[in-house]
Amino acid sequence: MESELDGVRILIVEDEPAIADIVDVFLGRENALRLIARDGDDALSAAAYWRPQLIVLDLKLPKRDGYAVLAELRARGGPPVIILSALGEDVDKLTGFRLGCDDYLVKPFNPLELIARAKAVLRRKNLLEPSRIVTLGDLQVDLDRHVASVGETLLELTPTEFRILRVLAERAGRLVSRGQLVDSAMDGEAFDKSVNPHISRLRQKLETLGNLRLVSVRSEGYRLEAFQ
Repeated sequence: MESELDGVRILIVEDEPAIADIVDVFLGRENALRLIARDGDDALSAAAYWRPQLIVLDLKLPKRDGYAVLAELRARGGPPVIILSALGEDVDKLTGFRLGCDDYLVKPFNPLELIARAKAVLRRKNLLEPSRIVTLGDLQVDLDRHVASVGETLLELTPTEFRILRVLAERAGRLVSRGQLVDSAMDGEAFDKSVNPHISRLRQKLETLGNLRLVSVRSEGYRLEAFQ
């Protein structure tokens, strides 16, 4: 059965490896995409480049504590946050909610309760609406969130690379000419051959992961395909 968290990007901010692993395993069973940050600075960097849809945040963190991370996330207009902390006094919880957390769970905790709360928070934020996703082999291209992943690995793509990948994925197995890519992915503001360096970088990023092949067809164009 498909989970509500299937494909949802969740950032786990936790410096205790055993707890991070537990959260990671249980979210993995829900088919969520996970990334772990071990300190406050890494958490803010990951939130900026990975654009998670939910953050599970510890408070006692190296470099920058969870309260400081939460305050910065809220200043940026970041995603929903569930605090997961051993700090269970009323003053701790009130501080968390005052700074803008969406839920607060005290350690030791039941991982199934965390999963239930994650789903509830995302429902309240209307973030569990199905996205338009193009799938090819291990590749998923999320058309609404403008992100692409191969398996559980998020691809770091430039905007142009994402647009090219989208066109190739939507026309998987079919030849796409350079001219079509210029018109569809580069706003027609380039020559046909200017596509080549973007294709080269995209090929390097794709072909080290999963079961994908970006094929050049002489001088005619390109074709994206999956293989067994």
